[in-house]
Amino acid sequence: MTNLATPASPPKSETVHVSLTVNGKPVTVEVDPRTLLVQLLRDHLLLTGTHVGCDTSQCGACVVLMDGDAVKSCTVLAAQADGASVTTIEGLAAGGTLHPMQEAFRENHGLQCGFCTPGMIMTAVDLVAHHGPGLTEQQIREGLDGNLCRCTGYHNIVKSIAAGAQAMAGGSGSGAKVAAE
Repeated sequence: MTNLATPASPPKSETVHVSLTVNGKPVTVEVDPRTLLVQLLRDHLLLTGTHVGCDTSQCGACVVLMDGDAVKSCTVLAAQADGASVTTIEGLAAGGTLHPMQEAFRENHGLQCGFCTPGMIMTAVDLVAHHGPGLTEQQIREGLDGNLCRCTGYHNIVKSIAAGAQAMAGGSGSGAKVAAE
């Protein structure tokens, strides 16, 4: 008679504690070390505005600000964000008022299906933070490299970012001149 041993259970995955600030609030979670920042945000903190479009860092739908810089959260381990300050699309609006960049996307029809919009807006906020409100159309288009939209021709996205940049600076101008289609 053959004695079949009970198969060994898989090794228990160790967890890591991650403490960070998300949208201005301190958060501490325990996650698997392989957890991506986008998974922490969506699955653990239920901040589903950050989208997962490709899992390969090609589309930019998952862009968030980490310590003030735009990062693709599908390429960052949650443990790498320990001690960081993360801002998601949900964290831009204050007291029920849209952030100027969010409002500019709304006013200038910078979205269609809306799937890429959170990543586009977070990238745009980063562009303005690093280059100032006087962005040229070329700077905007180059800054969007790595953010894909499958619905638009990018014209209204560029127009929205130019308007949002001006609004962030307190101006009411139209921002960068965007060539007519």
